[in-house]
Amino acid sequence: MNAPTAPHHAAHTDDWRIDRDRAVALFGPAAHHWPVEIVEETGSTNADLMARMKALPRRASALPRPIVRVAYLQTAGRGRRGRAWYAEPGNALLFSVACVLPRPLENLAGLSLAVGVALVDGLRSLPLTAPGQIALKWPNDVLLEGDKLAGILIETAWSTASASAVVIGIGTNVKGGEQLAAKVSAFNSGERTPGTTPTTLSRALPSANLTDTLAAELNALEAALQRFGQAGFAPFQPRWNACHAYAGREVVLLEQGIEVARGVAAGVDARGQLLLDTATGRETIATGDVSLRLATDGGAP
Repeated sequence: MNAPTAPHHAAHTDDWRIDRDRAVALFGPAAHHWPVEIVEETGSTNADLMARMKALPRRASALPRPIVRVAYLQTAGRGRRGRAWYAEPGNALLFSVACVLPRPLENLAGLSLAVGVALVDGLRSLPLTAPGQIALKWPNDVLLEGDKLAGILIETAWSTASASAVVIGIGTNVKGGEQLAAKVSAFNSGERTPGTTPTTLSRALPSANLTDTLAAELNALEAALQRFGQAGFAPFQPRWNACHAYAGREVVLLEQGIEVARGVAAGVDARGQLLLDTATGRETIATGDVSLRLATDGGAP
C-alpha cells in the first residue's frame, strides 16, 4: 500500500485522543474499508474481538474485512505469556485486529513475525529522527534503540482445514516515556534489561501521537495480512532478517528464567523459527515459552 500523502504532524496538543477524521485522511485506500471501533476503556481488545470471532460461522468468507478495536485503557491488557502491559491513557496505542486468514492453523507459523515486519515498515514511514533504529527482536517485539517499543500477541479463535480466525493484539508505547520508565523501574526494582526495558516513539519523534501512529500501522498491516494470507511467512523472511536487532550477536534463550540455549543469532528461517549457531552446530528454535536476551560476559542476564 502506498504511504499516506497527508503530512505528519502532531494532533491537537490539548487532546490526546485519536482524531478519527485525521486518521481516515491518512489511511491508504484499502484501510478505509476496515471498521475501526474506538472505546474509552475495556478489559482487553483481544478478548472483545475473540468473543466476536468465536461466534462467526467457521468459513473463510465469515468476515469480509478485518475489524479494528482500539481502547485508550485496557484494564486486563496483557502481553506474551500473560504479562501485564503498562500503559497510561493517551500514552500508548492499544488495539486489536480480527481477521479470517485463508490458511489452516499449521500454516500460521511466522504470523507474529510478519506482523512485526509490518509494524517496522509502518513506523519507519513516520518522520523519525533515525528510522533505522527501529528493529525486530524474535519472536514478536519491536525495538527502538535496543529498548521495547511495541509488542504483539496473537490468539486463534478457530481454525478449519481452509481458514483460521485470528486476533492480533498490538501495543505501542507512543509517549509519556518518563512516567512509563519510572513505573516499570519500580516494578523491576530498578533493574534494566536490554530488549525488555520499555521506550516510547516520542524518543525518535517528539510530535508522536496516537492518530498518526494508528494510521501508519494499519496501512502497513493491511498489505501484510493480504500477503501472509496468500503466501505465509516466506516472503517476509528477508525483510525480517534485514531488521533483526540481534543479528550476529550472542544471545541466550531463557525458559522461566533458566538458560536453555546460547549461541549467535543467525536470523530466522522461512517458517519464522530462530536460527541459533551454537557450540555444537546450528539449532532451530520454534516459538515457545522462551525469552530471548543478549548474552553478557557474566552469563544469562
